Amino acid sequence: MSFPYKIVDLTHTLDPTIPSWTGGCAFSHEIKLDYEQCTTNTKFRVQQLKMHAGVGTHMDAPAHCIVGGKTIDELDINSFLALCIVIDVSDKAHENYIIGMNDIKSEVLAKSFVMFKTGWEKFWSEPRKYHNNHVFPSVSGEVAKYLVDKDIVGIGIDTLSPDAPKNGFLVHETILGAGKYIIENAANLDSLPINNSFIMAFPIKSKGCTESPIRLVGLVSKVSCNGNGKK
Repeated sequence: MSFPYKIVDLTHTLDPTIPSWTGGCAFSHEIKLDYEQCTTNTKFRVQQLKMHAGVGTHMDAPAHCIVGGKTIDELDINSFLALCIVIDVSDKAHENYIIGMNDIKSEVLAKSFVMFKTGWEKFWSEPRKYHNNHVFPSVSGEVAKYLVDKDIVGIGIDTLSPDAPKNGFLVHETILGAGKYIIENAANLDSLPINNSFIMAFPIKSKGCTESPIRLVGLVSKVSCNGNGKK
């Protein structure tokens, strides 16, 4: 039986040069044991990873900014697979753009996941432009409250954050305060239709952690769709 969905990768590759919240290197690895050092017949390369928890395509758990909120390991794994609704503002978003209620054109269903496509990922390979002194398209507090009222499982965006720091962190407070999760630095959003796709987002199951890198993928029906998600 053939699988009815195409799997698309929505995850940026981790390497030392990628954009980070601090603007510095947030990921590296080093070899602790290399092939020629092995005394066994089978040779191994063993590496150690060093990284910020919130690096690359990653997930914020409620505890990231909510005292007493759930940590990554406490989140319900059933919420990591969800119907995905894409809010596409890439044709008009600029560095100070704030996504508002007028940008929500699709019906938002309970237990769905909402992805904001701003087009900012075009700067991913240019870390200074992507970071931009923390100035990038963001989401309004009104939209965050609306989505919580709709009982979504979480939101994602193709920027460093759904909040532009100069405007505060109301989206984090609202979404995480409701026990939902946030995904930041999503990639390849051109691969997703506006609706009728699914996301799968699986973080490292790390005890007590408030953030975690994830492998984010989309499931898109193999039935051909146009940009509006219609057959």
